[in-house]
Amino acid sequence: MKVEEHSERKIDIDGWPVNLTSYRIGETFHCKADNVSPGAALARTTGATRQEAEDKAIARARELLSRTKRREP
Repeated sequence: MKVEEHSERKIDIDGWPVNLTSYRIGETFHCKADNVSPGAALARTTGATRQEAEDKAIARARELLSRTKRREP
């Protein structure tokens, strides 16, 4: 199988920078959301369309990041 329609972009989720990578393998779109620094994977999802896969990844990343406590300098 071959990766097609690869896309990578940086987005902001509730003040956190997130790298969103999506691509199609066969008939299924895959999406990975990771924290830009240190690059930890937050979510890996699939969907019938790119939008569906990205929406699921963003929702999961938002859920995880909302639990993260920020330290004030």
